[in-house]
Amino acid sequence: MKIHKEGRRILFFTLLALLAVNLLLFRVNAANDTFNKIFAGASVVAFLLLLQFFRSPFRNLLTHEDFLVSPVDGKVVVIEDVHEPEYFDDTRKQISIFMSPINVHITRNPISGIVRYFRYHPGNYLVAWHPKSSTKNERTTVVVESDAGPFVLFRQIAGAMARRIVWYVNEGDEVTQGEEFGFIKFGSRVDIFVPVDTEMKVKMGDKVKGGETVIAQLKTNPPRLF
Repeated sequence: MKIHKEGRRILFFTLLALLAVNLLLFRVNAANDTFNKIFAGASVVAFLLLLQFFRSPFRNLLTHEDFLVSPVDGKVVVIEDVHEPEYFDDTRKQISIFMSPINVHITRNPISGIVRYFRYHPGNYLVAWHPKSSTKNERTTVVVESDAGPFVLFRQIAGAMARRIVWYVNEGDEVTQGEEFGFIKFGSRVDIFVPVDTEMKVKMGDKVKGGETVIAQLKTNPPRLF
């Protein structure tokens, strides 16, 4: 396991700050040794929690043009047919995955294909499971024309703790299933929108792993005859 590049700067300056505060306490508050030790222990715990958040574990990435793999680690909290207004303006099947602060927060391409649409939307920071978080919170929207044919929309959504979404894709890019397309710092969720006839491979409450868990099977578009 390694530390993700998005966390290295944060971890470095957090470590420096914690060391400085602890050294200062031991110097100016030497008489209160018990408090200093408790604060030092709390500092170690806080740094380890931050360290695990930015971990980047090895994954056996699954690649198959008909399969939609989970873009993130987390729990399936929504599977339903909804109206998707931003790009399709029709009914799509929505799959939402909630990521708690202890999950790996790397986001991966669920399918291979060409990015046909990308938008970043600044917004609020409602809790990630709030019904309006997908339209009110800070978020990105990515639409990929998959190698299998169907268009797939996936959306990074910031949660109550998140304050920054990072992405590595732009319109026209060719993306590969399982490769990183971004990172969401702290609690968050990802929504995926697929055709309504897509065959689901997960159910509500299932735990999924980014790049490894198959969440759906796309229906391949037949080849054009003319």
